[in-house]
Amino acid sequence: MRICLITPPSPFLLDERVFMHIGVLKVASSLEEEGHKVDFLDLAGVEEYEEVISTYLQDYPEVKTFGITATTPQIPYAIRCADTIRNTRLTNKTILGGTHASLMHSAYKKGTSRAVEDIEKLLLHFNVLVAGDGERAIFDALRLDEGIVDADDPKSSLFLKSEDLSELPFPARHLVDVDSYHYSIEGAKATSVICQLGCPFKCTFCGGRNSPFLRRIRTRSADSVIDEVRHLYHAHGFTGFMFYDDELNVNKEWETLLEKLIKLQHEVGEDFMLRGFVKAELFTQRQADLMYNAGFRWLLTGFESGDERILTNIEKNATVEDNTRCIGYAKNAGLKVKALMSIGHAGESQETINNTKQWLLDVQPEDFDCTIITTYPGSPYFDDAEYDGEKYIYTQPRTGDKLYQKKLDYLEEPDYYKGDPEGGYTSYVWTDYIDANELVKERDKLEKEVRETLNIPFNPAGGFVKFEHSMGQGNIPSSILRRTHD
Repeated sequence: MRICLITPPSPFLLDERVFMHIGVLKVASSLEEEGHKVDFLDLAGVEEYEEVISTYLQDYPEVKTFGITATTPQIPYAIRCADTIRNTRLTNKTILGGTHASLMHSAYKKGTSRAVEDIEKLLLHFNVLVAGDGERAIFDALRLDEGIVDADDPKSSLFLKSEDLSELPFPARHLVDVDSYHYSIEGAKATSVICQLGCPFKCTFCGGRNSPFLRRIRTRSADSVIDEVRHLYHAHGFTGFMFYDDELNVNKEWETLLEKLIKLQHEVGEDFMLRGFVKAELFTQRQADLMYNAGFRWLLTGFESGDERILTNIEKNATVEDNTRCIGYAKNAGLKVKALMSIGHAGESQETINNTKQWLLDVQPEDFDCTIITTYPGSPYFDDAEYDGEKYIYTQPRTGDKLYQKKLDYLEEPDYYKGDPEGGYTSYVWTDYIDANELVKERDKLEKEVRETLNIPFNPAGGFVKFEHSMGQGNIPSSILRRTHD
């Protein structure tokens, strides 16, 4: 069977061609391993994406099965892709996978009313939804005419185990124009690698806290990761690697992997430049030193807040002292730190935001960002909120602090997600102490003052030109469409 997989555009991002979507490429490699032919439409940065799909349908009428991946912000664009496909030929079959379908389905199983509504609407646009791991679930989805494939169940044979992650083929990066993605770490050409799935912590704002496939840690063997890094070096010349795991230092094999990364660099005669995320309260000086010796130059950590009450409310499991100590360990080792911060949590006020600002000024990270929180499906903020007829209300169980949320149609409104660091934010949340407009003003003030004081420049995606598809020739550029060789 020939199957077309699609990554929809993400116009809400400053730059869509930074990291390729690894998840759908893992599904592609599983399909190829079983003998299926795969076409891949990479619509990241493509403005006339519906026309691209129409051209593909005209050029390849024999393809009738389409798999689309989507995060929550991508959902409106994924729906437009699916509608274009199904409106062209009613016999076409569309399958939706990715985090939005997975996390909405997790909330749907709990009976969360807005998730039930969302899933019902999705089934009007897609024949089949896949929740959870897609590498095996895709084959059930191909056999199913309509409905939901639930791979987000640890008891299911579709739910991947650690040994599966080590044995599955590498992501099918040959189906992507790798050179059209541009990311570097300290000048080294870089790409992303995933060593593990899942994060066991319970942060109230984080999508996936109520979903097993994003909660349960499943790790690849160190040798499996090393083999992929070696392949990326030899096949594409990458010497920079962004380890895109939630928290690298929850992996029991993390120090073993670091030692093997050092050995690999001796083997190939290169110095790699590495970057990744760690959990602050688990971070040690030994980890910091070993990471630097392995090539890490940047550390990213979701500190989120510099206020103790907010850290308690978001169930961060780390204190301000833990976060400060983490930065100290990193700086001692020569690692640069990007502090990932957010405001708009239950109990947020002007005072708590000022505490966050002051903490950043005190610890002086080399970079940071500060966003207004978004209530994603699969998070306690979303799943546990109650509707009062006008708005959704999340109440923190221990402190009683509340977070108010505007009712949104995630299938129609991409504007709730904003990523412009120089303004352009919109808040759809507020608290008893600060309204949505004030949250935006305070976020902008924090951003401006901290960057000016610490001399941290804004990082817009300067010079990036969105891909355009000219319909004049009737064919699709190879930067957008790649196919399995017949």
